[in-house]
Amino acid sequence: MSHAIHGEEVPLTLEGEPPKTLGVLDQGALWANLAVSLLGFSGALFLIDPLGGAPLTVTAALVATVVGSLIGTTMVGLAAIPGTQTGKPAMVLLRGLFGARLSYFPTVLNIIQMIGWGAFELWVIAQGALAIFGDTVPYAVWVIVAGVITTVLTVWPLGAVRLIRRYITVLVIIAMIWFAVQFLGDAQPRTGGSWEAFAPAVDYVIALSVSWVPLAADFARHSRSSRAAFTGVVGGYTLAQVACLALGVYAVAIAGAEAVAADSTAVFGPFVAVPLGALFFAILVLREADQSFANVYSTTVSLQNLMPRVDRRIISTLIGLLTVAIALVVDVTSYGAFLGVIGAVFVPMFAVLAVDYFLLGGAARWNTDADAPARWSMLVPWALGFAAYWLTTSTPTVAPWDGFWAGVREVIGFTREPWMNGALGAAIVAALATLLIGLVTRRVARR
Repeated sequence: MSHAIHGEEVPLTLEGEPPKTLGVLDQGALWANLAVSLLGFSGALFLIDPLGGAPLTVTAALVATVVGSLIGTTMVGLAAIPGTQTGKPAMVLLRGLFGARLSYFPTVLNIIQMIGWGAFELWVIAQGALAIFGDTVPYAVWVIVAGVITTVLTVWPLGAVRLIRRYITVLVIIAMIWFAVQFLGDAQPRTGGSWEAFAPAVDYVIALSVSWVPLAADFARHSRSSRAAFTGVVGGYTLAQVACLALGVYAVAIAGAEAVAADSTAVFGPFVAVPLGALFFAILVLREADQSFANVYSTTVSLQNLMPRVDRRIISTLIGLLTVAIALVVDVTSYGAFLGVIGAVFVPMFAVLAVDYFLLGGAARWNTDADAPARWSMLVPWALGFAAYWLTTSTPTVAPWDGFWAGVREVIGFTREPWMNGALGAAIVAALATLLIGLVTRRVARR
């Protein structure tokens, strides 16, 4: 492990120059592993029946997986490119979009959600371990062990990526193939269903992917080229996510949809039950640490946008301790709803950044200095995109929030059609608003 971890590493403060050491295989392996999540298997339940009561056909579910993955990972891949070109992590890039001070607002949002995700992943790892070993080792011990592994990986992040590429990815591929062979023999083929809930199913898959938009640049800034970063994200994540959700469809069928709906960890049962299942599932449980690592590392570099001179090792250790503490008391019950909220916040933000950076000449003037001036106008398309997401999405979250937006639709006379997609609606509205503001600003400047 020491050989894999030691070497050129991320600078300790934000002021250091990031090494450009990650090739397309490094990026591809990292993002493929991030796409394989233990609860991504139970997420197949949201994919198959996102509205509850209108299940998709198997073909519709698989097509939704491919379409949603390609759309979502393209967004993540494009969000990675400015990180490669500027060498800056994601939240520091937002200084160029909103200005230094205004970038603190989305930075704080990202820190909160990444800490939540980090704790959530420790919970998932512990639940996976309990599925293998039972109650012989307490839940708290597994959380602490996972927290220690996560923190060590976060202290040596580039070493962690090299470790994943050289060793973990091969083991994960073998495990996934083994389970696929076993499940294809055990699961009864699903029959019936329709294409009615296709749009919300695509919404869900996009949300799975774009939840990584806020940290894409955190790793892409160490890529040797923009092409390596983009190809690694889109290729690695898409292939692995399609495989993960397809495997999940069979696992949910074996475990029973009602059982998985009542307890998302019930999906672990079919994995452990097959021959050599405990061994191969243990590989997937160990691999889950890359998810908690990515979230804790992103939290660390996000905090460096607020505290650029603080040693990241100190921040990582403190965040690692905090995520362990949260995971010891947290009860995860709203996974799908949480993904919807993430999509609503970060999809339109990405669209604003992409249009400004790639289409309006932002790449040539992107200011990530600590005194970058405020750009209040960029908050407008972000807010419009956020509203567009909730006006067009069909994916339910929590009743009071959904009821509020139903009321807004009624007041403005807007009818949500079945084909509408929240993520695409948010991206299109935010992108068009950004383009309009940019063109108007240019015309005013010329006068």
